[in-house]
Amino acid sequence: MEDKFEGVRVMVIDDSKTIRRTAETLLSKAGCDVTTATDGFDALAKIADTQPAIIFVDIMMPRLDGYQTCALIKNNEAFKQTPVIMLSSKDGLFDRAKGRIVGSDQYLTKPFSKDELLSAIRDHVK
Repeated sequence: MEDKFEGVRVMVIDDSKTIRRTAETLLSKAGCDVTTATDGFDALAKIADTQPAIIFVDIMMPRLDGYQTCALIKNNEAFKQTPVIMLSSKDGLFDRAKGRIVGSDQYLTKPFSKDELLSAIRDHVK
């Protein structure tokens, strides 16, 4: 059974153009409405306009890292219910724990698969 993600608004925050493009392509093909941001500041500027249903955020970014970005999203009354999925090239317990502390809902290790992205959306977007 093919899941329908038609119109699900997703934000992907990553400083890597390749990762943004890959995620955007995979998610768009599944019917998602994807907004990308290059870092936390860029994301925070776009989040109110786009009202994403779920946010994927890279941990290692310049200026504002994924933990800080997640904390800012979760501390905002309007977005604290929005699921935030951390993306990292490291599969570390410390990173997972730190992600949970700032309120992230899940942790995916790069490179991620289309199935991992879609199952995160399936699990967190009602």
